[in-house]
Amino acid sequence: MARFRFSIRQYLLFAEKGAQAAGLTSQQHQALLAIKAQSFTGVITVGDLAKRLLLRPHSTAELVNRLALANLITRTVSDQDRRKIGLHLTPKGEAVLAQLSESNLQELRTVSPAFETLIERLAHLVEPESRKE
Repeated sequence: MARFRFSIRQYLLFAEKGAQAAGLTSQQHQALLAIKAQSFTGVITVGDLAKRLLLRPHSTAELVNRLALANLITRTVSDQDRRKIGLHLTPKGEAVLAQLSESNLQELRTVSPAFETLIERLAHLVEPESRKE
């Protein structure tokens, strides 16, 4: 389990360094990912983003302000409920996210065989315990 957690942390560090190289914090990168993911089925609101990132609403509002100032996202007010603000990636946000995602996907392809091996080893360690019950 320790080796698996270490491997995950290595990947997360890789992704964080990539975000930093692109001028983003890890949290900003995660926000862009969440906004993009939601765009396939609808519009994400500031409140939804807070839940997705496990942040408080006021912290998320500050994060959204920084992303908007960087021209990575835009905000739109909902026609149905003026209190709800929809978040959308700008072309610049799309480009930055695509670049980071390509790099991260390549890294995942590199480390995924190791993850699979570690998961198999973990399963063998855990399975005998679950059979005893």
